[in-house]
Amino acid sequence: MKLLLDENIFYRVVALIAAAFPGSEQVRRLGLLGRQDRLIWDYARQHDFVIVTHDDDFAELSALRGAPPKVLLLRTGNQPTAALAALLLRHQATIEAELAPATETYCLTLH
Repeated sequence: MKLLLDENIFYRVVALIAAAFPGSEQVRRLGLLGRQDRLIWDYARQHDFVIVTHDDDFAELSALRGAPPKVLLLRTGNQPTAALAALLLRHQATIEAELAPATETYCLTLH
């Protein structure tokens, strides 16, 4: 499963989760920094990403548009890069099970 980290998540998280989530990226690394949420949404849909964000706007888009893409909404507050990567790795099985293409879950929230 490929994750697309929103701009509110530091790009260095990508390297820390690469083995568990191969092909993952961050919007800054893709030249999407500062772009409208709908453009990021469309990019994620076209390239089979799950959007990872702290931003409620993507959860709202998920409720309005459905999937793909699916959304992983983090309710963890600001955390150091290593702690955020550890959270994603610790919940890898849940993320993959709940946000698999065949599931009906559009948005998963982690606390």
